[in-house]
Amino acid sequence: MKTWITRLGVVALAGVALALVGCTSPAVRIEKNPEAYERLSAEQQAMVREGKVGIGFSREAVKLALGDPDRVWKRTDKNGESEAWSYTAYETFDGRPLYRGYWHRYYGASYGVRYPYYMGFEGRKDREVFKVVFEGDEVASIESQT
Repeated sequence: MKTWITRLGVVALAGVALALVGCTSPAVRIEKNPEAYERLSAEQQAMVREGKVGIGFSREAVKLALGDPDRVWKRTDKNGESEAWSYTAYETFDGRPLYRGYWHRYYGASYGVRYPYYMGFEGRKDREVFKVVFEGDEVASIESQT
């Protein structure tokens, strides 16, 4: 009996872990905003499901595919204004990725200050891995790390 309960606990924990990891997926974002997804073309819908974006995508479509940006940059030059959304990876000092899913979303709440746990990780390095540049409300360029 005790073994059965232990196995059930392990299975339940695994299920919770998978559910929490899924909170950051395109599928979950599509489920939360089906109207935005339906406004996209069939080609754009396929790309969003894969977590990809393309030239001409709206801000709404980018958020469905990639989620909220880590940083937003405003640029003004002789051609006008543009905005860039930056997506960043965080690593330990020796290059191991720091998990950024829902489960580790906030740390320090007991002190009344809430910040993502990886922000206080000693020796943390951040690295921009993807950038989407908007002119008006459409993606004008995409930069990714190779």
